Amino acid sequence: MENRVAIISIIVEDPASVNSLNALLHDSAKYIIGRMGIPYHEKGIYIICIAIDAPQDMISTLSGKIGRLSGISTKAVYSKVITTA
Repeated sequence: MENRVAIISIIVEDPASVNSLNALLHDSAKYIIGRMGIPYHEKGIYIICIAIDAPQDMISTLSGKIGRLSGISTKAVYSKVITTA
């Protein structure tokens, strides 16, 4: 199976969705390299970046599930590095 390295960028506008977001990230914990969260209090949003090394279909599925949460926007950016798991 081939893995890709990617960044999933997340903007949380509705704090009520954070528990659902954290549950999705917890389910994918074995693939997550690192996570950075930045509260932007002046705008009332939270910015989260997830570095991940996983199969491409898993990354796109996770990003899609996150994007379907209420008040959350997401985008995945893939590296050109492909490795065999």
